[in-house]
Amino acid sequence: MTTPQILAVSILVAMMGLFLWGRFRYDLVGALALLAALAAGIVSPKEAFSGFSDDIVIIVASALVVSAAVGRSGVMEHALRQVAPYARTTRSQVVVLVGTVTVLSAIIKNIGALAMLIPVAFQIARRSGKSPSVFLMPMSFGALLGGIITLIGTSPNIIVSRVRGEIVGEPFKMFDFAPVGLGLAAAGVAFLAFGYRLLPRDRRGAATLDEALDIKDYITEAAIPEGSPLAGQTVSDLKRLAEGDVTVTTIVRNNTQSLSPLPDATLKAGDIVLLEGEPDALERVVARAELKLEAERRAVEAADPSHEIGVVEAVIGPNSLLIGHSARRLAVHERFQLNILAVSRSNKRFTERLRDIRLRAGDVLVLQGDLDIVPERMRELGLLPLAERALQLGSARRAWLTVAIVAATVVLLAFSVVPVAVAFFGAAAFLILFGALPIREAYDSIEWPILVMLATLIPVSDALRTTGTTDLLSGWLTHVAGGLPPWGALTLILMAAMAVTPFLNNAATVLVMAPIAAGFATGLGFKPDAFLMAVAIGAACDFLTPIGHQCNTLVMGPGGYKFGDYARLGLPLSIIVIAVGVPLILAVWPIH
Repeated sequence: MTTPQILAVSILVAMMGLFLWGRFRYDLVGALALLAALAAGIVSPKEAFSGFSDDIVIIVASALVVSAAVGRSGVMEHALRQVAPYARTTRSQVVVLVGTVTVLSAIIKNIGALAMLIPVAFQIARRSGKSPSVFLMPMSFGALLGGIITLIGTSPNIIVSRVRGEIVGEPFKMFDFAPVGLGLAAAGVAFLAFGYRLLPRDRRGAATLDEALDIKDYITEAAIPEGSPLAGQTVSDLKRLAEGDVTVTTIVRNNTQSLSPLPDATLKAGDIVLLEGEPDALERVVARAELKLEAERRAVEAADPSHEIGVVEAVIGPNSLLIGHSARRLAVHERFQLNILAVSRSNKRFTERLRDIRLRAGDVLVLQGDLDIVPERMRELGLLPLAERALQLGSARRAWLTVAIVAATVVLLAFSVVPVAVAFFGAAAFLILFGALPIREAYDSIEWPILVMLATLIPVSDALRTTGTTDLLSGWLTHVAGGLPPWGALTLILMAAMAVTPFLNNAATVLVMAPIAAGFATGLGFKPDAFLMAVAIGAACDFLTPIGHQCNTLVMGPGGYKFGDYARLGLPLSIIVIAVGVPLILAVWPIH
């Protein structure tokens, strides 16, 4: 071994040790590895920050923005709600949820797909009297399986595509992963339809924010404009449109209130209805019926053109100015430039209009205003901010626009009209430009630590190649596996990637292992494609721990899972991936 190779291996081992130790976050570990490589002289100062301009970073960031826009559009939740009433048994509910998140993960990044459907899983669990733990881990595993179907489903695919481009001159395309990915996804979903029974039945997720604050339902008021689908319909029609999740407590017509209206009461254009329900349900009916929130008819102007009007949630504190007063009496809109969109009070159903509700300490408000000055206004009013939630009440959802932009992006990629980075960067820009996703939410949706880790480890990975360390390691591996048949050598790479991922992070695993796998294949006289595909699948399929992939981490708290629960369901699924994946890879990607 040469001195540069010894230094490169030492940095690699130290980096893996820090990942395994878990004392430092993975983006900091990447930064330390880059600094060490710079100090050792195996990465030049000129190349040190080249990773920040790499296509991988642009693709991953843009894909996260697109995922956030699709999640905000509510398209998948709407589609799932059409099917959910027909899924009455636990098995059918698992199949619907896991199948949906698997398909969605092939289109957008898997962590985004899972985050979108977790609230739907909670809703189904609540209605059927089951613990969410029955659904959440299978959904996480389904998201991982769906991510391997297309180039953009998960970061390892994007990185492997880049490595192939460097080795053979042509990267993997959008649907090159599909033949193997679809087979594995189908086998995985079939197993999870029965395998969910392996999970402990006594798991209960942590209390949600709603439960902790005893937030049952909000009350909001909306006007029925001319042209609304509800004009001329009845109260029962509105409830049917809301799938039974929203109640009409009051109808206001010509300044006259009709309390607890009968189901056959007719709604007319110009009526104001007081609606009670959860924020998601209220937003759904407002959007579907093309209603106008009454408070939003009083415009809230931003203090500066660069500021954004948004929605926040707050609790009335014990010393608040609002206690004992109504919004109209205190002139909340005129004096503080805030609109009260909705109010919630434990065990209380309101029938008076929002502006006339006499507020109490502990009431929960949904407020609309200039997000840059809302904190100051909340302090003046004595309001306490709630932990941030995905609260969309009053937002404009442009589902058709989101679907059109994403569909156009997929078509462009399918026919290789533009490079992947350009396609997704353009999609993200247009989604923001046309208002499908506010720019603040776009920036919030990007996982900056992942991008920093990728950008810092790309030069380190390149250094492993330029110093000959990759060839050295692949040579050692070739010596060890020299007597194995082709399927055995491929299995070795797949299992190695699956074993390393929980401790090294899936993206880092691919950056390190893909060049080694390609060199290993060349040393055995094989084409590298099958081995690169095995690395991508192994790095994407971490079913054994809650720490190897963000999807598994995301469901741990809500599902109430323990560390060992993942192996109970994940070990047999890992065996299925190996047993099904190796023959599929060899069939689709011949090694000779």
